[in-house]
Amino acid sequence: MSRRGYSSSVWLLIVAVTSFAAVGAALVSQYYFDLQPCPWCTFQRLLFIVTGLLALFAAVMPGVLQRLLALLAAAAALGGVASALWQHFVAAASDSCAMTFADNVMGQLRLFDLAPSVFSPTASCAEAAVKLLGVPYEFYSLALFAFGAIVCLRAVFRRGA
Repeated sequence: MSRRGYSSSVWLLIVAVTSFAAVGAALVSQYYFDLQPCPWCTFQRLLFIVTGLLALFAAVMPGVLQRLLALLAAAAALGGVASALWQHFVAAASDSCAMTFADNVMGQLRLFDLAPSVFSPTASCAEAAVKLLGVPYEFYSLALFAFGAIVCLRAVFRRGA
């Protein structure tokens, strides 16, 4: 622990664990509570996994490499923020969200085929627009992505070694 709190590595590990937990929560929501995901939901799962992996690798790397990986993790998390906002304000208002950017990326990466239980969308964006405790589900993702981005950017711009 540094003089001013936890080290960047510890914070990056927290981002990694939080990101992976978010995917776990999404899968529990899908398979236990029958909240079916739309293409933007599954795209956010991918961004959580990418953010988590980059933050995890950053946590165990020294100096400049840690900062570079943290910067990439922050970029993925900011992509998640944008994705959650797009899902809420644009996609959820649409009857169909098929063949959107999220659908195209997931299809190009062949994730629908490689891990269908995690990445296959089974609902339209309008159907997937649900609330948990009165808050739109995607806002929880947005908050976690924002937390991850802030922590990762803090690791990038920290003072000292």
